[in-house]
Amino acid sequence: DVVETQEHYKSRWRSIWIMYLTMFLSSVGFSIVIMSVWPYLQKIDPTADASFLGWIIASYSIGQMVASPLFGLWSNYRPRREPLVISTAISVAANCLYAFVHVPHSHNKYYMLTARALVGFGAGNVAVVRSYIAGATSLTERTSAMANTSACQAVGFILGPVFQTCFTLIGEEGVTWKFLCLQLNMYTAPVLFGALLGVINIILIFAIFREHRVDDMGRQCKSINSDGEGSDVLDQNAEGSIDHVAVVALNILFFVILFVFAVFETIATPLTMDMYSWTRKEAVFNNGIILSVIGIESVIVFMVVKILSKKTGERAILHAGLLIVLVGFFILLPWGKKLPNIQWQEIKNNSIPRTAPTEMLMPFWSLQEMQLPSNHTAEPVGCPITQSWCLNTPMIYLAQYISSDVLIGLGYPVCNVMSYTLYSKVLGPKPQGVYMGWLTASGSGARILGPVFVSQIYTHLGPRWAFSLICGVVVASLLLLEIVYKRLIAFSVRYGRMQE
Repeated sequence: DVVETQEHYKSRWRSIWIMYLTMFLSSVGFSIVIMSVWPYLQKIDPTADASFLGWIIASYSIGQMVASPLFGLWSNYRPRREPLVISTAISVAANCLYAFVHVPHSHNKYYMLTARALVGFGAGNVAVVRSYIAGATSLTERTSAMANTSACQAVGFILGPVFQTCFTLIGEEGVTWKFLCLQLNMYTAPVLFGALLGVINIILIFAIFREHRVDDMGRQCKSINSDGEGSDVLDQNAEGSIDHVAVVALNILFFVILFVFAVFETIATPLTMDMYSWTRKEAVFNNGIILSVIGIESVIVFMVVKILSKKTGERAILHAGLLIVLVGFFILLPWGKKLPNIQWQEIKNNSIPRTAPTEMLMPFWSLQEMQLPSNHTAEPVGCPITQSWCLNTPMIYLAQYISSDVLIGLGYPVCNVMSYTLYSKVLGPKPQGVYMGWLTASGSGARILGPVFVSQIYTHLGPRWAFSLICGVVVASLLLLEIVYKRLIAFSVRYGRMQE
């Protein structure tokens, strides 16, 4: 019963592939400078401290959270090419601004903050991308297309730091073009490369992208975004109301999924430095390798769930993914009797008694002075005594940490794809731009709050409290999923137009 010409089919999938590319470039724009932001910030503005770095990192998510509903609303009423081109142009301009933040004589850190916020604002187009893919695919194509979209996003996050590493060959000084006031170095070359990719993306959107829409069964429909291209027939299945209980529940579930993964990413470096006495360099290098492996694992998972979902359905896979994430964080709970090494302890040949009350009451800087000779330059390693929980909380074994990484790397991509897929199916043939905007905004909010939450709880109460609370949040999300389980069905199934 599918009525679609071969020409329409090819044009539709070419447009979807352009959306995949847009999603890939959006994630590259975030990750291509993430490793070099701090040294570049210190170079251009010595007044910037670590707390300001936190604002710069968060500004991307804040910009995306603000922009997603706006671009989504725009895409509901106008040809999607408009918000796609404008958002990509904003990202290109923001990357160029980032390359010139060294030029002003003062307040350079605020220019960098503005540049990263605008890059995030431009990345709000992911709501447009996902709403287009939802409208341009049938129910049977939807899961596969959403998985491909998430895979492109994951590959972008993986390759961004790889591009950054390649550009380090240019060096910190690089080449200066005085007539352009441009320093082409390891900090600016990646963003200019990102700007070039953005320009290519805009050209491809104009040249290849076309508005297409099909109903849940794959039949051509007239798109509300149509700019005069094609001669699609009207969709007769758009009647009916959206199940807003299911929509709100999926927004909450998506927030939890992004929240726990943001916690996981944030905690990796400080946790391994505290537990295994790794130096900053060792922690960044080792966790970089681990996260890269998890990224590759995620891409494989994205491909596998496309097959599994056809046999078990999206709801069951989402349930399984949340359970895997729960087990992953449960494994991280400290157990046993061995305590982590206290910072500076090994430098004084293990002569610091863990429970000596006089030393526990000493200021941290006094303890440093007492333990180190004046000419000592070694980087302190171990669990800092300023974190009082270090004195009584068992260490998390490396095997626990690696096992947790593997499980979270398996559960997160499953939950990510299934939540997007179910969300688009619940919304059905209605214009999805605004709804996808809110879903993207909820994910951006989670990426902002996750690091704040874990930095406070972990620092003051330790890993036992931090990971117990995360487990509690995941259990609550599983209960929510059980409550709304029967409501998470496709729009057409809900109104009896298709069988599940």
